[in-house]
Amino acid sequence: MLAAYIEQLGTPDSIRYGELPPPVARAGEVLVDVSVASVNHVDTFVRSGAWRTPLTFPFVIGRDLAGTVAVSAPGTGFEAGDRVWCNSMGHAGRQGAAAERVAVPADRLYRLPDGVDPEDAVALAHPAATAYLALHPHGRVRAGETVVVLGGGGNVGSALIVLAVHAGARVVATASARDTERCRGLGAAEVIDYRDPDMVGRLKAACPDGVDVFVDTSAANDLETAVDLLARRGRIVVLAGMATRPVLPAGPLYLQDGSVVGFAISQATAAELAAAADTIGTLLASGKLRPPATVLMPLSAAADAHGRLERGEVRGKILLRVAEVKSAGEDLTDHTVVR
Repeated sequence: MLAAYIEQLGTPDSIRYGELPPPVARAGEVLVDVSVASVNHVDTFVRSGAWRTPLTFPFVIGRDLAGTVAVSAPGTGFEAGDRVWCNSMGHAGRQGAAAERVAVPADRLYRLPDGVDPEDAVALAHPAATAYLALHPHGRVRAGETVVVLGGGGNVGSALIVLAVHAGARVVATASARDTERCRGLGAAEVIDYRDPDMVGRLKAACPDGVDVFVDTSAANDLETAVDLLARRGRIVVLAGMATRPVLPAGPLYLQDGSVVGFAISQATAAELAAAADTIGTLLASGKLRPPATVLMPLSAAADAHGRLERGEVRGKILLRVAEVKSAGEDLTDHTVVR
């Protein structure tokens, strides 16, 4: 089978494209024929060794996939032809998603709702699950609370707005001027330009009773500002900014009964990811959850995709087209098709 893989940790140039032996399903696994995979920042961390996780070389890269079940998988609840998706391959000893066929643990595989585009599902698999985990097991959001999302125009930020509104929260977001209307359309009650010199003052005015859940997707992790905005028993959720070392104002934090909790989606349990998948599937089927933008590239361009992501050259989500099927008018030989 064709796959994008590495034989050692390194730069994007270490990614190879070629034939590897197809996987053999073990007990509890399902063989999936992949149609599309995605490229995430965490994929670059694994490939480079910035984030260490057990892996075996040659190592197929990538976390997220959408495709169809290749063969009936007795005892798993899946049948040949089922449309499925997954967002937790490519780490913790599991081979990745960027291949024509992948053996996926059944408890990490989810059915794709009828009518949902697999490209939309795989583009949202990582950011929407991250948003769900931030809001629910870690942020403990409740209906009627106020959620602040810094970076509402991004992949995770957009999903946070939709999922927080779905949970019954009032959302105040920051975003660039070009993303303001989109954030409002997703359900944000107020959107503040992050370039506004008085952004913090405007956040305080928009949240007169304080912030119950504060999530910064921009990775700045300004905990001094975040703590100052908290309501009593407010929660700050840290989910990005691996190299940041912010100052924590411990006194004001504990006087508010506040908390700071960090999490990485890579540490999520299968049960937590399955709960996230249920909500994501519902919102995908309703059309409320859609990716900001996607850039399609062929699987053979995986090294280029990693390079572009690391250089910050792509706005939205990079997808790798694995199957040979192309939509009318698409030419993937030049690497990019914007949707």
